[in-house]
Amino acid sequence: MTTPVSLGLVLDLAGTFAFALNGALTAVRVARLDIVGVIALGSITALGGGIVRDVLLDALPPATFLDWRYLLVAATGGLLAFALSRQLERLSSPITVFDALGLSLFAVTGAVKALDHGFGGGQAVLLGAITAVGGGTIRDVLVRRVPTVLQSELYAIPALAGALVVVVTAALEGPMLLGALLGAGLCLAIRLLGVGLRLDAPRPPGGGDAGREA
Repeated sequence: MTTPVSLGLVLDLAGTFAFALNGALTAVRVARLDIVGVIALGSITALGGGIVRDVLLDALPPATFLDWRYLLVAATGGLLAFALSRQLERLSSPITVFDALGLSLFAVTGAVKALDHGFGGGQAVLLGAITAVGGGTIRDVLVRRVPTVLQSELYAIPALAGALVVVVTAALEGPMLLGALLGAGLCLAIRLLGVGLRLDAPRPPGGGDAGREA
């Protein structure tokens, strides 16, 4: 089954592709997996957040299993990262960049879909963040790393901010495309700024400086 092309679908597929590249590059560089493992980890990273979102929304079966384009985009991203892994090594921190892109796009698509299903603003913001961090969390667990969302890095906060922009735009009856683009842009900017400046989320008093993985 193929769903009509819409704003949500375009952003969803773009986020799927970005997370597929991220997951596959993680498989190549961090876990040193073979081609099967690379495509599998890329696909799981790309599709995990959307599946969690749809389950929580009771939108079943999840879109991943209804629309062949999700699986195709995820597999294509994994294969591309595998084939071009040496070339991508030359780019500036591609794993982080693709992760930030996927985070940003899924934050807004999660919020948009929650609003479309009649959920309130608070629930939409929360679901946007869950959608955004879901795939990356599964990825980190599979490669035996502490999930990024549980570390001190700015990860969930950018996702919450991006989803909030979508909800505020909807409340003001503004153009949803504008809200989605602004939300994704804000999330991306906060995430990359946090990584570049090594900014952390607030820690408990006296918690000390936890070691951060490279």
